[in-house]
Amino acid sequence: MRTIPAVKVSFKAQALQAREDAIMHAVNHLLADKGFDCMTVDEVAAQVGIAKASVYKHFPSKEDLAAAAMAQILRRAQAYMEALPVNLPALEKLRSVVRWAIERKLSGEMPSLPGQNCRLRAALVANPGYMNGLLAVSEQLGQWIAIAQAQGSLNPQLPATAVLFTLYARACDPVLEFLKAGGNYSDAEIMDLVLSTCFDGLNARAEPAPCSAPAPGSSPSPSPG
Repeated sequence: MRTIPAVKVSFKAQALQAREDAIMHAVNHLLADKGFDCMTVDEVAAQVGIAKASVYKHFPSKEDLAAAAMAQILRRAQAYMEALPVNLPALEKLRSVVRWAIERKLSGEMPSLPGQNCRLRAALVANPGYMNGLLAVSEQLGQWIAIAQAQGSLNPQLPATAVLFTLYARACDPVLEFLKAGGNYSDAEIMDLVLSTCFDGLNARAEPAPCSAPAPGSSPSPSPG
């Protein structure tokens, strides 16, 4: 059998990749901790221990840094979703992915981006890794949502798009920070609480008390007056 020779990567290429990985690690934590508007390229460079100009050799702008960070987290989400057991029910797959996203948020690995920023939006749209990852993750989640609704484990009256955006919102839910800052719950308890409100809702699920029937032969109580 013919053996395909391994492709040798030059030391320079390895060093460049290692530096890019370090930049992405710093960007992820700064975006999670401070948000896009407060993060600066100077801070990224300082955390990595390189010159600001070296950061720009990899990423032309702060917007490109954020787009690359989002593309990376989407790749990680894809890998997590692909590793889920095939026979796991669709609803449990959705819960598992949302738990994974919440865990990334609580551990400071989930980029925090503003909802409205024209330059950032343009950088995201221009980044193939982000757009392809977003499409792939959305399509897979959409399939699981459709299956769960068909099985009756998710409300079939809700538009699938609304369900999808609700699940995405858990990755940037401010409730997570509020609960963590309060110091009353562990990360695991916070994940359970947010998952419960997301998938089980806020309505009480207590069964109504059964009506007591009058004993045989007894007469109904007289009405007042």
